[in-house]
Amino acid sequence: MAEKRMDKAKKVPLPRASVTFPRKLYRTLELLAKKKRVSLAWVVREAAETYVRDQSFQSNKTKGQL
Repeated sequence: MAEKRMDKAKKVPLPRASVTFPRKLYRTLELLAKKKRVSLAWVVREAAETYVRDQSFQSNKTKGQL
């Protein structure tokens, strides 16, 4: 049985999500992961974090904040 990823500070399981990708995008993600020598999950988490950070920046920018 696979170990669950745990929040080390709180010692509780981290939330999980199931995502379906178009085949071409999935293959691209696999290739990026292989090239970087990381897991596909790491690539997806990194992309999500970047997206959220960029959206926050855009939101602050439209409010006149930085």
